[in-house]
Amino acid sequence: MINYVILHSLKIILKIFAFVLSVSIVMVACKPQAIKETKGKQRVFEGFHPLLDEIIKTKKGVFRGLNLNSRADTIKLIETAPPVETSPGHLYFEYKIDSLTNYSIDYTLNNDSLEEINLQINSNDLELTSYLFCDFKDYYANKLPNPTEDKGYVIYNCFQGKRKPFVVSLSDNSTPSKGKVNMVIYKDK
Repeated sequence: MINYVILHSLKIILKIFAFVLSVSIVMVACKPQAIKETKGKQRVFEGFHPLLDEIIKTKKGVFRGLNLNSRADTIKLIETAPPVETSPGHLYFEYKIDSLTNYSIDYTLNNDSLEEINLQINSNDLELTSYLFCDFKDYYANKLPNPTEDKGYVIYNCFQGKRKPFVVSLSDNSTPSKGKVNMVIYKDK
C-alpha cells in the first residue's frame, strides 16, 4: 500500500512538473510584444473639429501659415500637393478629405504678392458642414474680434499694427442636399 501511495504521489508530482514546464515554455516562447504608445497627432486647434487642423493647419498667419502679400513660392512650399491650376496670378489647389468631403483653395496674386485667398468646403454631410462653419466662425472671432453678420455672411475686419487691413468673409451656402462653406480673405482697400 505504501508503494501505491508513493507511486500515486510521484505521478501527481510529475503531472504538476509537466504542467509547470509547459506553461514556462509557452510563456518564454510568447514574449509579450512591446506596447507601442500610439500618441495621436498633436492637435493644433483643441476644442475645434479636427478638420480645422487639416484645413487651417496652424495658428500662424491668417490662413495655413500665410499672410497676405506672401509670394507664390511660399504658398507652394506650404501646400502639401501641387497646384491643380497655375498661372502668374493664380494658384488653385484641391484636397479630398474622404468620400463625402473635399475642399479647394484658390490663391489670387498680383505681382507675385498674395491678394486674396478663397476657400470652398463641399460635403454631402450637412451636419459636418454646419459644424465646420460654426468652428470657423468661432476660430476667427477669437483671432479677429468684433465680427459683423449680414445676409448670411460673417465679416471680420483686421486693422492690427503695421499690417495692411484685411477682411475675412465667411458664408454657409449649403443647400438641403449639399453642404458648402466659403471663406474669402482679401485686402481691405
